[in-house]
Amino acid sequence: MPALNRVQLIGYLGKDPESHYTPTGKKVAHFSMGVTQRWKAAGEMKEYTEWVNVEAWGRLGEVCQEYLRKGSLVYLEGRLKTDRVEDKGETRYYTKVVALSLQFLDRKAAEEPMTTIEEEAADYEA
Repeated sequence: MPALNRVQLIGYLGKDPESHYTPTGKKVAHFSMGVTQRWKAAGEMKEYTEWVNVEAWGRLGEVCQEYLRKGSLVYLEGRLKTDRVEDKGETRYYTKVVALSLQFLDRKAAEEPMTTIEEEAADYEA
């Protein structure tokens, strides 16, 4: 049976990207992204912000580290991934988005020569 795992988000970075290299030498950047939903209820504007953890691999991770900062507005496409962590005998699950492509939506970042980046995720850990 076919399956689809695709996420599209527009939001603001909640913190500067942090990056490191894996033991195999691949670069990965991590950041959080706030996606706000707004609606009107009983004549009053309401809003809710969902915070999403994102990781970007390879060249995409390098670009995120170099150009993105807290408050940057971006369009992101990616896939969901859930990590399982054992902590003091307790199993915890953390869901994140693995970025596959990114487009800067800020005016300043959009003036950079590389405004859209795509990464082939097949080369990176699943």
